[in-house]
Amino acid sequence: MRVLVVEDEPHLARAVREALEVAGFAVDEALDGETGLHMAVGVDYDAIVLDLMLPDVSGWTILDRLRKVKPTPVLVLTALDAVDEKVRCLDAGADDYLTKPFEIEELKARVRALVRRGAGQAAPVIDLGGIVIDTAGRTVKANGHEVNLAPKEYALLELLALRRGTLVTRTMIYEHLWDEHDGTWSNVVDVYVSNLRSKLGPDVVTTRRGQGYIIA
Repeated sequence: MRVLVVEDEPHLARAVREALEVAGFAVDEALDGETGLHMAVGVDYDAIVLDLMLPDVSGWTILDRLRKVKPTPVLVLTALDAVDEKVRCLDAGADDYLTKPFEIEELKARVRALVRRGAGQAAPVIDLGGIVIDTAGRTVKANGHEVNLAPKEYALLELLALRRGTLVTRTMIYEHLWDEHDGTWSNVVDVYVSNLRSKLGPDVVTTRRGQGYIIA
């Protein structure tokens, strides 16, 4: 899943980005509000981690403009721990908030939860009938046995499972599983789908020729 981090403090932005990448997310980074606003509005992210106190275009402005055009889940990072500030950010359209300083493990858990809820999946476990995906632990079991998936294989399976019953185009897969710096535009998706079928069964993913892929 693809996440945008908007944070003007370079060390913190890098720490958040690296932690989310280790957790399996594709991550884009914006170090100023103007860039963050452009990216937030222009790309369909699965979640956005947004600092409020940005020096040019504020996080408040980004949140306000974003909510006028799309419902992307937003986790606000704020140094303001007063109750009225937390209420204000939630009422402004944020889905969750985290007060600085924070623990990286908590941030990762909150982002995972936002991604699930954004896809209409509240529970951390997705049961496909014989195939069980634990989105918190990033593990997959087939008929009760754990299956070892490569990071991108798992990400593809999770993306399709969260959109179960909905056709996912090749373009959507690239946009949600690779960040802006990745130039992967080849048959790589076909390779990952083939790997999933090999490890989980030939019917786990259905190909709609010329359209995309679907888990029924």
